[in-house]
Amino acid sequence: QVQLAESGGGFVQAGGSLRLSCAASNSIFSNKIMGWYRQAPGKQRESVATITNGGLTHYADSVKGRFSISRDIARNTVSLQMNGLKPEDTARYYCGTSTSTYSGLVSSINYWGQGTQVTVSS
Repeated sequence: QVQLAESGGGFVQAGGSLRLSCAASNSIFSNKIMGWYRQAPGKQRESVATITNGGLTHYADSVKGRFSISRDIARNTVSLQMNGLKPEDTARYYCGTSTSTYSGLVSSINYWGQGTQVTVSS
């Protein structure tokens, strides 16, 4: 079993920045893919950014050029730097991982953190 703990959410004005961190209980090299996902009220959970254990990244079109995912293997941590935040980025952000596949689809994630709230005001 893998435990994931998110931190770094908060309130920010449009155009501001936040950095989210996800601490895993295991070696993240053992996880085939890790990522950040978000869910706003009344909407489905969606992928924001993912990174494989080989370092390959993928971003949702809506965040390309604004968000960046990175990892610290020694500290078992994956981070999401969010710049140029917009009100439509408001959501609860979840860290997720698949230990068995390289798919970053929500349906492929087998471990989730509790989430951290990001609220962007206009």
